[in-house]
Amino acid sequence: MIITLSSTGGTPAEQIHSQLRGLITAGRLAADERLPSVRQLASDLGIAPGTVAKAYRQLEAEGLVASRVGAGTRVSRSAASVSRSVAEAARTLADAARREGLTREDAERVLRAMW
Repeated sequence: MIITLSSTGGTPAEQIHSQLRGLITAGRLAADERLPSVRQLASDLGIAPGTVAKAYRQLEAEGLVASRVGAGTRVSRSAASVSRSVAEAARTLADAARREGLTREDAERVLRAMW
């Protein structure tokens, strides 16, 4: 797993969150696959552990990962079961919504209406 940070891509926590979300939804990280520990990823990226923890908490709140004491943080089974075509369609919707200046809630309303 390769996470890279740039000075123009948002905060480090946002970049970590976005890249991991992309890897999970694209199926590049499998169900139950263990993510690096907060300390290890922070060390690898040269950032504070709290920054990585913030990204992991957001992923957990979205149901993409699950954290357990002693077992680490792992990709959730439900998140990894999304097909690549559905993940790509969702990414396309998100990109288009951002270009149009819509909020995530606006994009969700569009999706619900289409459902």
